[in-house]
Amino acid sequence: MVGNNNKRSRIDTRKPKRRLRKRIKFILLPMLLAFFAVTFYGAYLYIKADSALSGAFEDGGRDKSDLRDDYVDPKFDNVSILIMGVDENEGRKGREIARTDALVLATLNKDEKSIKLLSIPRDSYVYIPEVGYEDKINHAHAFGGTYATIETVERLLDIPVDYYVKLNFHAFVDVIDAIGGIEADVPYEVKESDSGDHRDSIHLLPGKQILDGEEALAFARTRKKDSDVERGKRQLELIDSVINKSTSVTSVFKYDDIIEAVGNNLSTNMTFTEMKSFFSYATHGSKLNVEKLSLEGYDYQPENIYYWQLDDDALQETINMLKGHLELSEYVDSFNESTEFESADPSINN
Repeated sequence: MVGNNNKRSRIDTRKPKRRLRKRIKFILLPMLLAFFAVTFYGAYLYIKADSALSGAFEDGGRDKSDLRDDYVDPKFDNVSILIMGVDENEGRKGREIARTDALVLATLNKDEKSIKLLSIPRDSYVYIPEVGYEDKINHAHAFGGTYATIETVERLLDIPVDYYVKLNFHAFVDVIDAIGGIEADVPYEVKESDSGDHRDSIHLLPGKQILDGEEALAFARTRKKDSDVERGKRQLELIDSVINKSTSVTSVFKYDDIIEAVGNNLSTNMTFTEMKSFFSYATHGSKLNVEKLSLEGYDYQPENIYYWQLDDDALQETINMLKGHLELSEYVDSFNESTEFESADPSINN
Protein backbone atom coordinates (compact mmCIF):
# COMPACT_ATOMS: atom_id res chain seq x y z
CA MET A 1 0.00 0.00 0.00
CA VAL A 2 2.84 2.30 0.78
CA GLY A 3 4.34 1.69 -2.63
CA ASN A 4 1.07 2.56 -4.38
CA ASN A 5 0.81 5.82 -2.48
CA ASN A 6 4.31 6.79 -3.52
CA LYS A 7 3.50 5.95 -7.15
CA ARG A 8 0.33 8.04 -7.04
CA SER A 9 2.29 10.91 -5.48
CA ARG A 10 4.87 10.86 -8.27
CA ILE A 11 2.16 10.88 -10.93
CA ASP A 12 0.33 13.79 -9.29
CA THR A 13 3.44 15.97 -9.07
CA ARG A 14 4.34 15.45 -12.72
CA LYS A 15 1.06 16.61 -14.20
CA PRO A 16 1.34 20.23 -13.00
CA LYS A 17 4.87 20.42 -14.43
CA ARG A 18 3.66 19.25 -17.82
CA ARG A 19 0.87 21.82 -17.73
CA LEU A 20 3.36 24.53 -16.78
CA ARG A 21 5.60 23.61 -19.71
CA LYS A 22 2.65 23.77 -22.08
CA ARG A 23 1.71 27.20 -20.75
CA ILE A 24 5.26 28.47 -21.13
CA LYS A 25 5.39 27.17 -24.72
CA PHE A 26 2.03 28.80 -25.42
CA ILE A 27 3.36 32.16 -24.19
CA LEU A 28 6.82 31.92 -25.70
CA LEU A 29 5.79 30.76 -29.15
CA PRO A 30 3.88 33.96 -30.11
CA MET A 31 6.68 36.06 -28.61
CA LEU A 32 9.30 34.25 -30.68
CA LEU A 33 7.17 34.52 -33.81
CA ALA A 34 6.70 38.24 -33.21
CA PHE A 35 10.43 38.67 -32.58
CA PHE A 36 11.40 36.91 -35.80
CA ALA A 37 8.70 38.74 -37.76
CA VAL A 38 10.00 42.13 -36.55
CA THR A 39 13.61 41.05 -37.17
CA PHE A 40 12.90 39.86 -40.70
CA TYR A 41 10.78 42.93 -41.46
CA GLY A 42 13.56 45.18 -40.17
CA ALA A 43 16.13 43.32 -42.28
CA TYR A 44 13.86 43.56 -45.32
CA LEU A 45 13.41 47.32 -44.82
CA TYR A 46 17.14 47.77 -44.33
CA ILE A 47 17.95 45.96 -47.57
CA LYS A 48 15.23 47.79 -49.48
CA ALA A 49 16.29 51.17 -48.09
CA ASP A 50 19.92 50.45 -48.91
CA SER A 51 18.97 49.58 -52.50
CA ALA A 52 16.49 52.43 -53.04
CA LEU A 53 18.45 55.20 -51.34
CA SER A 54 21.81 54.11 -52.70
CA GLY A 55 20.21 54.42 -56.13
CA ALA A 56 19.32 58.02 -55.31
CA PHE A 57 22.95 58.90 -54.56
CA GLU A 58 24.62 61.40 -56.88
CA ASP A 59 28.37 61.92 -56.90
CA GLY A 60 28.79 65.39 -58.31
CA GLY A 61 32.46 65.61 -57.42
CA ARG A 62 31.80 67.94 -54.48
CA ASP A 63 33.38 66.22 -51.49
CA LYS A 64 32.67 69.03 -49.05
CA SER A 65 31.55 72.62 -48.91
CA ASP A 66 34.17 75.25 -49.67
CA LEU A 67 33.05 76.87 -46.40
CA ARG A 68 34.30 73.85 -44.44
CA ASP A 69 37.94 73.35 -43.50
CA ASP A 70 37.39 69.65 -42.86
CA TYR A 71 35.01 66.91 -43.92
CA VAL A 72 31.93 66.43 -41.72
CA ASP A 73 30.33 63.25 -40.50
CA PRO A 74 26.67 63.51 -39.34
CA LYS A 75 27.39 60.83 -36.75
CA PHE A 76 29.70 63.23 -34.92
CA ASP A 77 29.18 66.70 -36.39
CA ASN A 78 26.42 69.28 -36.70
CA VAL A 79 25.48 69.51 -40.36
CA SER A 80 23.20 71.30 -42.79
CA ILE A 81 20.92 69.90 -45.48
CA LEU A 82 19.44 71.90 -48.35
CA ILE A 83 16.00 70.55 -49.29
CA MET A 84 14.99 71.40 -52.85
CA GLY A 85 11.52 70.78 -54.21
CA VAL A 86 11.67 71.14 -57.98
CA ASP A 87 8.67 71.94 -60.16
CA GLU A 88 9.20 68.93 -62.38
CA ASN A 89 6.77 66.33 -63.72
CA GLU A 90 6.44 64.21 -66.86
CA GLY A 91 4.54 66.94 -68.70
CA ARG A 92 7.25 69.56 -68.11
CA LYS A 93 10.25 67.44 -69.05
CA GLY A 94 11.81 68.66 -72.26
CA ARG A 95 9.78 71.88 -72.26
CA GLU A 96 11.64 73.83 -69.59
CA ILE A 97 14.42 73.60 -67.07
CA ALA A 98 13.05 72.96 -63.60
CA ARG A 99 13.16 75.69 -60.97
CA THR A 100 13.00 75.22 -57.22
CA ASP A 101 9.41 75.53 -56.10
CA ALA A 102 10.46 75.08 -52.47
CA LEU A 103 13.83 75.78 -50.87
CA VAL A 104 14.48 74.93 -47.21
CA LEU A 105 17.80 74.88 -45.36
CA ALA A 106 17.83 72.52 -42.38
CA THR A 107 20.52 72.75 -39.70
CA LEU A 108 20.88 69.81 -37.32
CA ASN A 109 22.51 69.89 -33.88
CA LYS A 110 23.58 66.37 -32.87
CA ASP A 111 23.79 67.00 -29.10
CA GLU A 112 20.48 68.82 -28.76
CA LYS A 113 18.83 66.55 -31.35
CA SER A 114 17.26 69.74 -32.65
CA ILE A 115 16.49 70.96 -36.16
CA LYS A 116 16.03 74.46 -37.52
CA LEU A 117 14.17 74.78 -40.81
CA LEU A 118 14.68 77.99 -42.77
CA SER A 119 12.29 78.63 -45.64
CA ILE A 120 13.89 80.71 -48.40
CA PRO A 121 11.21 82.49 -50.46
CA ARG A 122 11.47 81.51 -54.12
CA ASP A 123 11.27 85.15 -55.27
CA SER A 124 14.13 86.30 -53.01
CA TYR A 125 16.32 88.79 -54.88
CA VAL A 126 19.83 87.42 -54.47
CA TYR A 127 23.19 87.23 -56.18
CA ILE A 128 23.56 84.07 -58.30
CA PRO A 129 27.26 83.23 -58.85
CA GLU A 130 26.47 80.94 -61.80
CA VAL A 131 25.42 83.90 -63.94
CA GLY A 132 27.10 86.76 -62.07
CA TYR A 133 24.07 88.93 -61.32
CA GLU A 134 21.03 89.21 -59.05
CA ASP A 135 17.81 87.39 -59.80
CA LYS A 136 15.11 85.29 -58.14
CA ILE A 137 16.75 82.52 -56.14
CA ASN A 138 14.55 79.84 -57.70
CA HIS A 139 16.13 80.64 -61.09
CA ALA A 140 19.52 79.37 -59.87
CA HIS A 141 18.47 75.78 -60.52
CA ALA A 142 17.35 76.64 -64.05
CA PHE A 143 20.68 78.40 -64.68
CA GLY A 144 22.95 75.65 -63.37
CA GLY A 145 21.10 72.89 -61.56
CA THR A 146 21.78 71.55 -58.08
CA TYR A 147 25.21 73.01 -57.47
CA ALA A 148 24.31 76.45 -58.78
CA THR A 149 21.51 76.48 -56.18
CA ILE A 150 23.85 75.33 -53.42
CA GLU A 151 26.43 77.95 -54.34
CA THR A 152 23.74 80.65 -54.31
CA VAL A 153 22.45 79.63 -50.86
CA GLU A 154 25.98 79.53 -49.45
CA ARG A 155 26.69 82.95 -50.95
CA LEU A 156 23.51 84.34 -49.40
CA LEU A 157 23.84 82.85 -45.92
CA ASP A 158 27.62 82.35 -45.57
CA ILE A 159 26.77 78.91 -44.15
CA PRO A 160 28.13 75.62 -45.50
CA VAL A 161 25.63 73.37 -47.27
CA ASP A 162 26.91 69.91 -46.37
CA TYR A 163 24.20 67.82 -47.98
CA TYR A 164 21.28 68.27 -50.31
CA VAL A 165 18.06 66.39 -50.94
CA LYS A 166 16.18 67.10 -54.16
CA LEU A 167 12.63 65.86 -54.67
CA ASN A 168 10.07 66.35 -57.40
CA PHE A 169 6.28 66.66 -57.17
CA HIS A 170 5.77 62.89 -57.19
CA ALA A 171 7.96 62.32 -54.12
CA PHE A 172 5.95 64.83 -52.10
CA VAL A 173 2.62 63.32 -53.16
CA ASP A 174 3.67 59.68 -52.73
CA VAL A 175 5.28 60.12 -49.30
CA ILE A 176 2.21 61.83 -47.87
CA ASP A 177 -0.06 59.15 -49.33
CA ALA A 178 2.25 56.47 -47.89
CA ILE A 179 1.84 57.80 -44.34
CA GLY A 180 -1.93 58.10 -44.71
CA GLY A 181 -2.13 61.87 -45.23
CA ILE A 182 -1.36 64.75 -42.87
CA GLU A 183 -3.45 67.20 -40.91
CA ALA A 184 -3.43 70.85 -41.99
CA ASP A 185 -5.39 73.97 -41.13
CA VAL A 186 -6.42 75.46 -44.48
CA PRO A 187 -6.91 79.24 -43.93
CA TYR A 188 -9.02 79.94 -47.01
CA GLU A 189 -10.62 78.28 -50.01
CA VAL A 190 -8.01 76.88 -52.37
CA LYS A 191 -8.31 76.00 -56.04
CA GLU A 192 -5.05 74.75 -57.51
CA SER A 193 -3.59 72.50 -60.19
CA ASP A 194 -2.55 68.96 -59.30
CA SER A 195 0.89 67.41 -59.89
CA GLY A 196 -0.03 66.87 -63.54
CA ASP A 197 -0.83 70.58 -64.06
CA HIS A 198 -4.58 69.99 -64.46
CA ARG A 199 -5.96 73.45 -63.74
CA ASP A 200 -8.13 73.90 -60.62
CA SER A 201 -8.46 70.14 -60.16
CA ILE A 202 -7.82 70.43 -56.40
CA HIS A 203 -10.48 72.23 -54.36
CA LEU A 204 -10.02 72.75 -50.60
CA LEU A 205 -12.35 74.49 -48.18
CA PRO A 206 -11.16 76.35 -45.04
CA GLY A 207 -10.62 74.46 -41.78
CA LYS A 208 -8.62 71.66 -40.19
CA GLN A 209 -8.62 68.52 -42.29
CA ILE A 210 -6.59 65.52 -43.42
CA LEU A 211 -4.95 66.15 -46.77
CA ASP A 212 -3.84 63.43 -49.15
CA GLY A 213 -0.71 63.85 -51.27
CA GLU A 214 -2.24 65.81 -54.14
CA GLU A 215 -4.16 68.08 -51.77
CA ALA A 216 -1.07 68.72 -49.64
CA LEU A 217 0.93 69.60 -52.75
CA ALA A 218 -1.73 72.08 -53.87
CA PHE A 219 -1.81 73.59 -50.36
CA ALA A 220 2.00 73.88 -50.36
CA ARG A 221 2.12 75.55 -53.77
CA THR A 222 -0.74 78.05 -53.59
CA ARG A 223 -0.06 81.73 -53.01
CA LYS A 224 -2.97 83.33 -54.82
CA LYS A 225 -4.45 84.89 -51.68
CA ASP A 226 -1.35 85.70 -49.64
CA SER A 227 2.38 85.75 -50.40
CA ASP A 228 5.45 83.68 -51.14
CA VAL A 229 6.54 84.12 -47.52
CA GLU A 230 3.26 82.71 -46.20
CA ARG A 231 3.56 79.86 -48.64
CA GLY A 232 7.01 79.12 -47.26
CA LYS A 233 5.57 78.99 -43.74
CA ARG A 234 2.90 76.51 -44.93
CA GLN A 235 5.60 74.36 -46.49
CA LEU A 236 7.49 74.28 -43.19
CA GLU A 237 4.31 73.26 -41.34
CA LEU A 238 3.78 70.44 -43.83
CA ILE A 239 7.40 69.27 -43.52
CA ASP A 240 7.06 69.29 -39.72
CA SER A 241 3.84 67.24 -39.98
CA VAL A 242 5.51 64.73 -42.30
CA ILE A 243 8.49 64.37 -39.92
CA ASN A 244 6.27 63.82 -36.87
CA LYS A 245 3.96 61.34 -38.55
CA SER A 246 6.63 59.35 -40.38
CA THR A 247 8.64 58.92 -37.16
CA SER A 248 5.62 57.80 -35.11
CA VAL A 249 5.05 54.17 -34.10
CA THR A 250 1.89 54.01 -36.23
CA SER A 251 3.94 54.55 -39.39
CA VAL A 252 6.38 51.67 -38.84
CA PHE A 253 4.54 49.33 -41.18
CA LYS A 254 4.25 52.06 -43.81
CA TYR A 255 8.02 52.43 -44.18
CA ASP A 256 8.00 50.06 -47.14
CA ASP A 257 5.79 52.47 -49.12
CA ILE A 258 7.71 55.51 -47.85
CA ILE A 259 11.04 54.07 -49.01
CA GLU A 260 9.60 53.25 -52.43
CA ALA A 261 8.07 56.70 -52.81
CA VAL A 262 11.27 58.49 -51.85
CA GLY A 263 13.66 56.22 -53.70
CA ASN A 264 11.91 56.71 -57.04
CA ASN A 265 11.80 60.49 -56.89
CA LEU A 266 14.83 61.65 -54.93
CA SER A 267 18.44 62.56 -55.58
CA THR A 268 21.02 63.35 -52.90
CA ASN A 269 24.74 63.50 -52.19
CA MET A 270 24.24 61.50 -48.99
CA THR A 271 25.32 57.88 -48.89
CA PHE A 272 23.08 55.35 -47.16
CA THR A 273 25.61 55.13 -44.33
CA GLU A 274 25.38 58.89 -43.79
CA MET A 275 21.59 58.75 -43.89
CA LYS A 276 21.60 56.15 -41.11
CA SER A 277 23.38 58.66 -38.87
CA PHE A 278 20.23 60.79 -38.86
CA PHE A 279 18.07 57.98 -37.45
CA SER A 280 19.19 59.00 -33.95
CA TYR A 281 17.22 62.25 -34.32
CA ALA A 282 14.01 60.24 -34.71
CA THR A 283 14.76 57.60 -32.06
CA HIS A 284 16.29 59.58 -29.19
CA GLY A 285 13.19 59.15 -27.05
CA SER A 286 11.18 62.35 -27.26
CA LYS A 287 9.49 64.50 -29.86
CA LEU A 288 11.90 66.17 -32.23
CA ASN A 289 12.68 69.80 -31.41
CA VAL A 290 11.95 71.54 -34.72
CA GLU A 291 12.04 75.33 -35.06
CA LYS A 292 10.66 76.96 -38.22
CA LEU A 293 12.21 80.18 -39.54
CA SER A 294 11.58 82.46 -42.51
CA LEU A 295 13.42 85.36 -44.13
CA GLU A 296 11.89 88.79 -43.59
CA GLY A 297 11.76 91.35 -46.36
CA TYR A 298 9.49 93.48 -48.50
CA ASP A 299 8.00 93.65 -52.00
CA TYR A 300 10.35 94.99 -54.67
CA GLN A 301 9.24 95.58 -58.26
CA PRO A 302 11.83 97.15 -60.57
CA GLU A 303 10.60 97.26 -64.19
CA ASN A 304 7.34 95.55 -63.12
CA ILE A 305 9.09 92.31 -62.15
CA TYR A 306 8.21 91.09 -58.67
CA TYR A 307 10.98 90.21 -56.20
CA TRP A 308 11.23 89.65 -52.45
CA GLN A 309 13.89 92.04 -51.20
CA LEU A 310 15.47 90.61 -48.05
CA ASP A 311 15.86 92.79 -44.98
CA ASP A 312 19.62 92.99 -44.29
CA ASP A 313 19.39 93.27 -40.49
CA ALA A 314 16.90 90.42 -40.15
CA LEU A 315 18.96 88.31 -42.56
CA GLN A 316 22.08 88.78 -40.45
CA GLU A 317 20.20 87.80 -37.28
CA THR A 318 19.02 84.63 -38.97
CA ILE A 319 22.53 83.85 -40.21
CA ASN A 320 23.95 84.26 -36.71
CA MET A 321 21.23 82.01 -35.28
CA LEU A 322 21.97 79.23 -37.78
CA LYS A 323 25.72 79.54 -37.28
CA GLY A 324 25.19 79.25 -33.55
CA HIS A 325 23.03 76.17 -34.05
CA LEU A 326 25.75 74.56 -36.16
CA GLU A 327 28.29 75.69 -33.54
CA LEU A 328 30.61 77.09 -36.19
CA SER A 329 33.64 78.29 -34.26
CA GLU A 330 35.20 80.14 -37.16
CA TYR A 331 33.01 81.93 -39.68
CA VAL A 332 34.30 81.67 -43.20
CA ASP A 333 33.87 84.93 -45.09
CA SER A 334 35.67 83.98 -48.28
CA PHE A 335 32.67 84.81 -50.44
CA ASN A 336 32.25 88.23 -48.89
CA GLU A 337 35.96 89.00 -49.32
CA SER A 338 36.25 87.85 -52.90
CA THR A 339 32.87 88.74 -54.43
CA GLU A 340 30.87 91.96 -54.54
CA PHE A 341 27.31 92.29 -55.73
CA GLU A 342 27.13 93.09 -59.41
CA SER A 343 24.40 94.72 -61.43
CA ALA A 344 21.21 92.85 -62.23
CA ASP A 345 21.80 93.68 -65.90
CA PRO A 346 24.34 91.13 -67.23
CA SER A 347 25.17 93.32 -70.21
CA ILE A 348 26.72 95.89 -67.86
CA ASN A 349 29.00 93.26 -66.30
CA ASN A 350 30.20 91.77 -69.59
